[in-house]
Amino acid sequence: MRITLRAVDADNWHDCAKLSVSDDQKEYVAGNAVSLAQAAYEKQWYPHGIYADDTLVGFLMFGTDQETKRVELCRYMIDKRYQGKGYGKLALIKLLELIAIRYGAISFYTSIVPGNDAAGKLYESAGFQMTGEVMWDEQVMVKQLH
Repeated sequence: MRITLRAVDADNWHDCAKLSVSDDQKEYVAGNAVSLAQAAYEKQWYPHGIYADDTLVGFLMFGTDQETKRVELCRYMIDKRYQGKGYGKLALIKLLELIAIRYGAISFYTSIVPGNDAAGKLYESAGFQMTGEVMWDEQVMVKQLH
């Protein structure tokens, strides 16, 4: 199995919009359709589909927050049908490689809704650390890329 990140375009946006997490996870993740609309109007965001071989299994979006000027991962989800298969960790590693190539040695940020322990553990396993900062009612995490 090969994990790839593919920019969302006319060919895959609808499939990305249909991805969903389980009902008990919905309080932690914005819907992909909302994220796609945001990216259409706020050009600093870059939405991508997460693929296992040629199967769309998840969605992410990164870019530069206009308020903080930080490069951040603002959306990250694996569809409920594909969770627990290791795709989340593999895709996060691919994303970190992409960010390092695109932006160089930077501090890369993300955040989690309090109580979303699974996301916190995933990000920590990839080297993110809590900053102690809270923004938008979410706990901020950072990873230094070299």
